[in-house]
Amino acid sequence: MTAENQGRGADALMAAITGEPLSDEDRADAAFMAEHGSAAADVALLREQLGIIGHALAEPPPPVPEPAPVRQPSRARRRIFSVALGSLAVAAAASVLAGMGWLLTQTGSGAHSDAGASAADKAASPSQQSGGTDFGSPRYLACSRLVAEGRVTAVEQIPGTRSSRVTLHMTRYYKPDKGGAPELTFEVDENVVPGLRTDDPVLIGIPRGAGEPDFWAVGEQDIAPERAWITAALPEAGETGC
Repeated sequence: MTAENQGRGADALMAAITGEPLSDEDRADAAFMAEHGSAAADVALLREQLGIIGHALAEPPPPVPEPAPVRQPSRARRRIFSVALGSLAVAAAASVLAGMGWLLTQTGSGAHSDAGASAADKAASPSQQSGGTDFGSPRYLACSRLVAEGRVTAVEQIPGTRSSRVTLHMTRYYKPDKGGAPELTFEVDENVVPGLRTDDPVLIGIPRGAGEPDFWAVGEQDIAPERAWITAALPEAGETGC
């Protein structure tokens, strides 16, 4: 392209940008008109895109939804987990061994894969075996036979054991909703709720088919957040199957 043609191309682009009227000489120049037509199309597209961007920038930002409350585990929950650390470590080791067996069978003929899955299932934690239910959730409440608050009236050491016989005077039943016995007694390992004393307020949960609580919260500081979650989940629990 000659310098003259390049200059005419620049003139065609500028004319398209500014929208200035074309002279008769320009209209008579076919090459110039082709350049001008192409430049005018590009400018029109650019203006359209800039308009879309401008409208988007002018719109107010959408409201940011408030984050859902995050449930913080109570100190009681952490106490129970620390007690179960030994059994969980054994379960974790069993899981690792089962997983290694699965990998070995996959590289071979594929036999015994069902046995490996069974071992892994047996090594799963209680929460995994129960479908991931968590105390205070609608599913836990639907699948529990008793969730209630009470106050410790007696703690008696059982001779020759590391367990105590704990008697509770029940003050509030969440499930069954019509209440239950005014007094309950359980044998509790001293490591599950260490330092339990007479007159301590407690919150307990017992799954369906079980005879002993699988959850203890001791003291109002631990009970209060659990009580709030239970109260909020009870309506949904009534519509949740186990």
